Amino acid sequence: MEKPWGGRFKKSTHKLVENFTPSISFDKRLYRQDIEGSVAHAKMLAKTGIITEEEAELIIKGLDEIQEEIKTGKFEFKHELEDIHMNIEKRLIEKIGPVGGKLHTARSRNDQVTLDVHLYLKEEIDSVLELIVDLQKAIISLAEKNVETIMPGYTHLQRAQPISFAHHIMAYYYMLERDYGRLVDCYKRTDMMPLGAGALAGTSLPIDRKMTARLLGFSSIYENSIDAVSDRDFIMEFLSAAAILMTHLSRLGEELVLWSSAEFNFIEIDDGFATGSSIMPQKKNPDVAELVRGKSGRVFGNLMALLAVMKSLPLAYHSDMQEDKERLFDTVDTVKACLAVLSPMLITLKVNSENMRQAAEKGFTNATDVADYLVKKGVPFRKAHEIVGKMVLECIEKNKSLSELTIEEFKSLSPLIEEDIYNEISIKKCVESRNSCGGTSFENVRKNISRAKENIISKQKPLL
Repeated sequence: MEKPWGGRFKKSTHKLVENFTPSISFDKRLYRQDIEGSVAHAKMLAKTGIITEEEAELIIKGLDEIQEEIKTGKFEFKHELEDIHMNIEKRLIEKIGPVGGKLHTARSRNDQVTLDVHLYLKEEIDSVLELIVDLQKAIISLAEKNVETIMPGYTHLQRAQPISFAHHIMAYYYMLERDYGRLVDCYKRTDMMPLGAGALAGTSLPIDRKMTARLLGFSSIYENSIDAVSDRDFIMEFLSAAAILMTHLSRLGEELVLWSSAEFNFIEIDDGFATGSSIMPQKKNPDVAELVRGKSGRVFGNLMALLAVMKSLPLAYHSDMQEDKERLFDTVDTVKACLAVLSPMLITLKVNSENMRQAAEKGFTNATDVADYLVKKGVPFRKAHEIVGKMVLECIEKNKSLSELTIEEFKSLSPLIEEDIYNEISIKKCVESRNSCGGTSFENVRKNISRAKENIISKQKPLL
């Protein structure tokens, strides 16, 4: 097939190259954005007198028909036409004749492709933000039901201090809140229009880039034509934000895996979000949580891949940049799938509160509270720490918990200890007393949940 750029060449493209260079297999998903950009471009060309109003109307009508052909599966994507842009342009010329060839006036595939990706990513950031909010709502719902469910908090995966389960799960709400903020910020850099930069130097034709930007809903345009066609920062920024988001989801996934094991038995995952074994009839596997945990790796890989592609590239456009789209598409699809499946999974989660509480009663999780008790009596914290360390050692040797020590045993280590120690180190009191800002007290947790609900309600509408 004759190439749109074939005038310069004497020989036809080698068959190996025909298979190596095209991007139509993956960039065809940008057809809607490509047509949207072309419609706006045609309107601008007509408004500035570069083409006639009649020609613009004919072009737009043809583009609308092509979009319908693609939607209904009647459009034939041709590998030899390389990309979505040439496929649509070729079909347009077939439909309306030589006038279709005027559409590419004052633009290049270099600014056209990055326009398509800008339009695509703006939409997808909006979709991801909505899914983040859905997951935050699921977390809030789970937390509301479990404010006074007590579990052991962990450091180094060792039981550390008793906490409210709601407090623990709400930590993910705040992680997601930061993810939300990063993506809102990323949207600002995505909301810039590159069209009109041409191949790299702009054009001598009297185009109106600001008009095109208004038609396409962009808040600003690239001020430098070279930067416009060579910038992939906005994609790398999204991939970076997505990688951090997936780090958070992988941590949640890992905890769901741990908590659903027989060794923890803190939760039971709903049957609808678990799978079985092909050989062991008793198994109920947390595959969804494991896959969320595992899929984070591919998102990290996509970020690293694009960073490596862009490293040391001289200005302006290079075909290396064609490698951005598969990385971006895969990340968008992966992040959206993970967010979408986690929300209903959390909503249907069964919390084994009694098992959590029993675990919190063990492992000397109230040891710090004994030290705080002594501090309130005037003992320097370091000395209190030493005294309680000896108490724990004695408990281990006698196979007792701290609350099982007699008052005489307490007093043998510190005469300052009175009968009120038993109330002070009860698991519930330990949680209730941690009322410093951001602490795990039930009162704090309820306030945080209330503020989170207000924040969800006040979340701005989609950015588009």
